[in-house]
Amino acid sequence: MLEDTYGHTPYRKAFDLGDVYGVGFDEQRASKKKLKIGFIGAGPVVQSKHWPAIKRLQTIWEPVEVTAFALRTEVQARKVEQVFGGKWYADYREMIKNEPLDGVIVASFDDLHAEHTIACLEAGIPVLVEKPITRSLTDAREMCCLADEKGIVLMTVSNKRYSPPYRRAKQFIDEGPICNPAMYIGKFNLGYPYVDLFESGTIHVFDLTRYLMGDVHTVRAVGVNRYAKNKRKFPVDNAICQYEFCSGAIGTVYTSSSALSFKPWERVEVYGDYAWLDVDDQYKLTLHDSEMGGSKYWTPIVPNTLLFDEEFGGFMGQIENFLNAIRGLEKPLVTGWDGYRAYELLVAGELSLAHGGGVIQLPLDAEQSDKEALAWLKKSGWPGEG
Repeated sequence: MLEDTYGHTPYRKAFDLGDVYGVGFDEQRASKKKLKIGFIGAGPVVQSKHWPAIKRLQTIWEPVEVTAFALRTEVQARKVEQVFGGKWYADYREMIKNEPLDGVIVASFDDLHAEHTIACLEAGIPVLVEKPITRSLTDAREMCCLADEKGIVLMTVSNKRYSPPYRRAKQFIDEGPICNPAMYIGKFNLGYPYVDLFESGTIHVFDLTRYLMGDVHTVRAVGVNRYAKNKRKFPVDNAICQYEFCSGAIGTVYTSSSALSFKPWERVEVYGDYAWLDVDDQYKLTLHDSEMGGSKYWTPIVPNTLLFDEEFGGFMGQIENFLNAIRGLEKPLVTGWDGYRAYELLVAGELSLAHGGGVIQLPLDAEQSDKEALAWLKKSGWPGEG
């Protein structure tokens, strides 16, 4: 039976308790401390994923309220006020100063993540920052060190860690039958010509790589700019990253911005000793653990009264974990340092590409690596984030 993020079974509510929509009074959840949350940035991802996830959590009695948000575009701000509520601030500094916030979700442009996160941390406010954690290892390290110094929760958006198929895959790796895996393969398609291949899309798989396999020791990457006429926003449109993990395992991530995004766009494979698993499109998990017996697979139940996209996509689990971490009830499943390490994998791949496929050893020197990676991007004609 497919479980949700924290091991509960929504089907028990539906069939045993007669609560098909999952909205029956939940005394345990409702009794938790109510938290006031703010947003810095409220663009498409916030409006289509984060806010609906919070609304669903409120529906099932999670005591949380979005009291304010900072957004520079008035037209969008007025819509957000009307649809989701919360007080609009054109300047995030005014929001931090005037609102008694228990936590902030930073979902601004990538290159502003550090500025906005550091401002919140300096004010003593816990932060959940969108991926990638920032566009600089140096800034990311500063963010993480500041959070550690002040003892404040800093988490990075890695919603796929909270998605049921990947949670179960992690369980199979930790508890068997895929113990001590030897090989990993990840794949990501990003068919959008207006976003960066690594930072905007493949960063998800970089994080999953560490989540499922542990830390990486060496990185080697090769890539081609096969279809430059399409003017994609990255120096290569197809790339392969090869890894040696600290555990001794090996792995590969291949990614493409000239593919079709949704046919399908994501796949992960993990190989153990006469057992392996794959997760297709964050939807179907298949376990192959017997030559003679059949393979076992898990897919979501289709009726939307029992399963919600916000839940299956991991956004509800991520936000709930953030809220409970603020309350001191749970540890973050994904920390700021996890965001740093995922971005370090990304930068290591760029450095290897810059050196013609050379081997890059981790950990990286943050400042030097930032300079080298940025020089390669600019030399390759990268237009920057937009």
